Amino acid sequence: MQDQDKPRVAYFCMEYGLDDSLHIYCGGLGILAGDYLKAAKDLGLPVVGIGILWRQDYTNQYVGVDGWPYDIYKTYDFDFLKDTGVTIQVRVRGTDVTCKVWKADQFENAPLYLLDAGYPDTPNGWMTSKLYGGVEQDRLANEIILGIGGVRALRALGIDVDLYHFNEGHAVFAGFELIREKMALGMDFEKALNTTRKEIIFTTHTPVMAGNESHDIGLIQYMEANNGLNYEQLKRLGDDPFNMTIAGLRMAYLANGVSKLHTKTANRMWEHIQDRARIICITNGVHVKTWQDPRIRLAYERNEDLWQPHMEIKKELIQFVKDITGRELNPETLTIGFARRAAPYKRGELIFRNADAIEPLFREGKLQLIFSGKAHPNDNPGKEIVQKLVQMSRKYPENVIFLENYDMSICKHLISGCDIWLNNPKRPLEASGTSGMKAAVNGVLNLSVVDGWVAEGPEHEVSGWLIDEVFKSLPEKETEDEKDLQALYHLLYENVIPTYYKDRERWVNMMRASIEMASYQFSAQRMIKDYYEKMYKPAYQAQKESAVTV
Repeated sequence: MQDQDKPRVAYFCMEYGLDDSLHIYCGGLGILAGDYLKAAKDLGLPVVGIGILWRQDYTNQYVGVDGWPYDIYKTYDFDFLKDTGVTIQVRVRGTDVTCKVWKADQFENAPLYLLDAGYPDTPNGWMTSKLYGGVEQDRLANEIILGIGGVRALRALGIDVDLYHFNEGHAVFAGFELIREKMALGMDFEKALNTTRKEIIFTTHTPVMAGNESHDIGLIQYMEANNGLNYEQLKRLGDDPFNMTIAGLRMAYLANGVSKLHTKTANRMWEHIQDRARIICITNGVHVKTWQDPRIRLAYERNEDLWQPHMEIKKELIQFVKDITGRELNPETLTIGFARRAAPYKRGELIFRNADAIEPLFREGKLQLIFSGKAHPNDNPGKEIVQKLVQMSRKYPENVIFLENYDMSICKHLISGCDIWLNNPKRPLEASGTSGMKAAVNGVLNLSVVDGWVAEGPEHEVSGWLIDEVFKSLPEKETEDEKDLQALYHLLYENVIPTYYKDRERWVNMMRASIEMASYQFSAQRMIKDYYEKMYKPAYQAQKESAVTV
């Protein structure tokens, strides 16, 4: 066992965004996991990551002539990863599946171990081919490998672990393996569960029900994800149908939401679940060194003018856009960025719902917009949003850009080169929203509804603009969309545009306030320190105390 101050942690996540050369991420969850591992490395913490080597990534998503996004699955060559020489086996649907274990530690990150069923000459490559792809059986196979296989990989690698941190419900089957190990030593199920609870930390990331997946217990048993547990034991953990989030909450010593608002929402969502872990708040953070342009950092630290480096970065963004699209934007024009997963609740096309309000700004050359994002390959409503944004870019070619196949490179250009970062999800569905944090550390001002991290961050008219501060007294009959749209245009016309064009000094002061607000409070270093102080140490202490009393 380790020093109480630094328990050894294995961090389980379905995806990791460490670098664009390692295409094994979808969006915010994976980028957060990558930033977590980088912060662990910076602080010298005894953390390892466990994940899957997705041979075909999430998707490469491009736009057809009709504006509809289509998906291409490229098979990547990951020969730059380190072969640990270790293999493990799991049971999936009557088959013994062998997985190779690869190591990635070259991106200034704590070691990440990736399980791979898709190496040459294996018939089981479908199990680790596409992130979030396929049907329900594919997902269960993925999760068997991540969870059960992940614990077995730690054992085979000889890595001693004090705590297992499940970043979302995908890793829940790791708890099954920890319980199975104890039952194999003679413990009954309840004692094995109670002992295992002191080893598990669980993070829930979304109030969107699609992100809190459920499976039929019969299917779990058919796929052999139950790992020896019977029907009653499975139901005891996750109900019937088996809910991965509920099981995570019941197997954990402590759980957390990813912002203060989200934590309140999560506690309301799961208050009816008996025998669950307490859900506390650890607000997400971003790896500042990865996402903050060093020119902005240097100017901020020296208390120098921020506008000159900002304009230099903005011109690089405009050149980047021109290289991709052939269109050239104006560096002097107020530029708004919006880039994230294309999901209906994020309302990516909200700003276009009143053409009478936005078209004058385009005609007068006062506004230009850059969008990017991917929809899940099977999410037609999400793809409709992408199509709408593409249609707007074709209707207003001098003012609106859509960049296809969103990735870390596009993100870095946008969160540092735009002037404004737009965020208008339906409340309370944005659990955190780390893209706005990345923008904030670059002095890109957030224009946002108050949801997720924003309730703890930008101050209205000091370090950004908050849509909720406008028209609070509008009649209740007005829908949320109508209220937010009116407030958004009010802020653009009355606050954002006048400040940008007529009060540069105030704008730059707000940029500085944004960087000051975000640089530590919303950093991954602060986040992981909070995990250690508020979750890891208490759980580890509970282990020690129970060991003494046995």
